[in-house]
Amino acid sequence: MSTTTPTTTKVSVSGMTCGHCISAVSEELEALNGVETVDVDLNAGGISTVTITSTGKLSPSEIGEAVAEAGYLVVANEA
Repeated sequence: MSTTTPTTTKVSVSGMTCGHCISAVSEELEALNGVETVDVDLNAGGISTVTITSTGKLSPSEIGEAVAEAGYLVVANEA
């Protein structure tokens, strides 16, 4: 029996200021293949921490593209 351990990826995103920002970023990230949950720790006007739980490792470029699609910028990326 094989079980996959969820992978957690944290990224820092600048420019998020409100609940709508959280919704936009979460929606784009949740559309990525394998993403199960997106949790945003909002720091309005500063750097917000976004925690992504997925079934596999996500590439920094696909995370960056999804965040950019929502209109924000990944400023740091940690596995």
